[in-house]
Amino acid sequence: MTLALETRVFNELIVALALGVYVLAVVYGTKLLYQVLRGRGLPHNVSVYYIRKVIHAAAGGVVAALTPFLFTQPHIPALMALALSGFLYYHRARDKLLYWFQTPENAYEVNFTLAWGAGLWILWSITGDPKLAVLPPLFIAFGDAVTGVVRNALFARRTKHWIGNAAMALVTVPLGFMLAGLVGAVAGLIASIVERFEIPPIDDNILIVVASTIVILLAI
Repeated sequence: MTLALETRVFNELIVALALGVYVLAVVYGTKLLYQVLRGRGLPHNVSVYYIRKVIHAAAGGVVAALTPFLFTQPHIPALMALALSGFLYYHRARDKLLYWFQTPENAYEVNFTLAWGAGLWILWSITGDPKLAVLPPLFIAFGDAVTGVVRNALFARRTKHWIGNAAMALVTVPLGFMLAGLVGAVAGLIASIVERFEIPPIDDNILIVVASTIVILLAI
């Protein structure tokens, strides 16, 4: 390994560490938001679902948006996502749920981080284009967050309804077009459609990333 490469890897590891601290700050900081929501009379399940979506956007979305500008290869951000998956799973395995966003019914927040990292790594490794690679993570971060907020506001529970998919498309289609033109827009549309489906333990996070990744790979 050359000195320049070693320096670059070291710098990106420092960046990853800083982003990891930021993500943990979001995760634990939203505990305060949960308390505010509960204090305003929102039920536990409604508050938890809102918090999940805030974390999706504020942690997963922000980091995904910054990734093409901060990293020169996909390995470090993908490993960072894997480490976060381990952190979240550890709390489940030890029966010490982070109650303001984790629920005993499903481990979909673990799926989110795994899908985020896998989609990024696969697309970046194959295409060499980080802006294409962050599309699936952005779809599950911002698109799915909007979907959840709209449905939670209307139905006060976790449910699947077409109005959430329409709201998601309003985010993912323009976002996809902005980063990847027509291919990105189509990938965003497909992502907003498959979000409607779940085959437990495979959830919408995994389906969104798989479907949008396939669309992009077929188009290159």
